[in-house]
Amino acid sequence: MMFSDYLFDFVAIVWFAIISIGYGYYADYHGKKRPTLSSTLDLYRGDWMRRVLMRENRIADASVLGNLERNGAFFASSSLLIMAGILTAIGYADEAMAVFQDLPVVANNNGRTMWELKLATLLVIFVYSFFKFTWSMRQYNFCSVLVGSAPLVNEEKVSPAARKAFANSAAEVANLAGDTFNLGLRSYYYALAVLAWFIHPIAFMVATTAVVVILYQREFHSSALTALRSGKVFEDEK
Repeated sequence: MMFSDYLFDFVAIVWFAIISIGYGYYADYHGKKRPTLSSTLDLYRGDWMRRVLMRENRIADASVLGNLERNGAFFASSSLLIMAGILTAIGYADEAMAVFQDLPVVANNNGRTMWELKLATLLVIFVYSFFKFTWSMRQYNFCSVLVGSAPLVNEEKVSPAARKAFANSAAEVANLAGDTFNLGLRSYYYALAVLAWFIHPIAFMVATTAVVVILYQREFHSSALTALRSGKVFEDEK
């Protein structure tokens, strides 16, 4: 096949790379200047860890951390299963292509090479998500250890400065775990956009743009963000 046969596909994958990576940088940069879901939850986690030091019984805190860790485990396991399915589809490319070609909405896949490139793109995304979710799980595990080692309420040997430093450290670990989980979850959204590539490269570009718009709206302008920002926990926010 000539290069022109692949032109739309290459334009689509370049567009996907630019807009997905670009949105990641945009969200990180503007998240430091304006309220977002991530930055707001960071403040709540800081408030949570300060309250941990006020409680004698921390069973509820351990339970919350366990639930958060299990969420990461669920998505990590799902990523493994999806990767296994993608590898199977690559191994049976001819049969899978024949099934897709019979669908009326699917455009010409430009042969086995382009089919395998599309599946490889999906595979890379889910490998990325697997590493993000497992790293999030480990970070929540670190946070569980920190909560277990938190100074007791009446422990006189621990100074107020040490308590503050501990709460800040535990909150930072929890924030890192939450941000890492968010990146893994974001990759699932991008994987849905890649599925549109099997229909047509233009559909892929439109789906990628739509996914980024949805992510932006939820991160910067969602009703959940408004509800979170209404808490009195932010009265002393600078």
